[in-house]
Amino acid sequence: MRRLFTGLTAATLLITATACGSSDGSGSSGGTTSSSGITTVKVGIIPIVDVAPLYLGQQKGFFSERGLKLSLTLAQGGAAIVPGVVSGQFQFGFSNVTSLMIAQSNNVPVKAVVNGIASTGVKGKDFGAITVKKDSPIKSAKELEGKKVAVNTLKNINETSVREAVRKAGGDPDKVTFVELAFDQMPAALDSGQIDAAQVVEPALATVKSQGGVEIGWPLVDIAPNCTVAMYFTSTQYAQQNPELVKKFQEATAESLAYADAHPDEARQIITTYTKIPADVLAKVTLPKWPAEANRASIEALMKLGEEDGLFKKTPDLDKLLP
Repeated sequence: MRRLFTGLTAATLLITATACGSSDGSGSSGGTTSSSGITTVKVGIIPIVDVAPLYLGQQKGFFSERGLKLSLTLAQGGAAIVPGVVSGQFQFGFSNVTSLMIAQSNNVPVKAVVNGIASTGVKGKDFGAITVKKDSPIKSAKELEGKKVAVNTLKNINETSVREAVRKAGGDPDKVTFVELAFDQMPAALDSGQIDAAQVVEPALATVKSQGGVEIGWPLVDIAPNCTVAMYFTSTQYAQQNPELVKKFQEATAESLAYADAHPDEARQIITTYTKIPADVLAKVTLPKWPAEANRASIEALMKLGEEDGLFKKTPDLDKLLP
């Protein structure tokens, strides 16, 4: 696995997925429209569990029914994704909502268009958790004070959520030492004792547990019930210039999300077509939830935490950011 939540600090993404421009006759540039009227949308993604609905929706015909074809291309990380979307090199991206709010607060013109993933809302059964190695004396988030805790990106959604977990447990998050580490490097670092704890997500979470690692907290569950973690987005300019194509993408993606959420076995199976996750690990992976609609209350909770932790230059405007 590469990074689930990856990206820049000022204008980033979480799971990175973007789509290259295509013409729908309303002023867009790049991309191709066939003689049959099918618009090919190039989508750059990281091969992770979260994007399974796109593959499933493509397979089930949800995009082709609306005149869209996804050309799915692997991306290495988030560094060029938001700027690429904003510059028109890409059409759509996939980002955690904290990164989108950070981008907007830095005057990066991004617009969320449809939901991405959500926490399961169930402690002990979420796709992300604070973990410690087997036999660790650390039993709660409060005990992370003075410890070294890995998150995939500093000053972003995972650090913010862990800090809140420490606060709720009665600890001081300013006494925690956060270190940046890719998710796929966390299991080995935890097992070897290089770090004391890690906020890790699937499928690396399943790897940690296979090593005997123990979950001591579920920050995304604590933030809000059914917390919206990530959304698909575009640039504000593209959304204004190409409303019909954006609407088609919204509808097809929402249908794909709903289908994946209702058919977890099919979602799990399709993950094997675009990742190298071992079958025995994949069988133990906890899937995220894929609701078709975002939970605004949870995004407001994340915004409040981001403000408290000083992530934003100015308060994000959710009315402008969200669909």
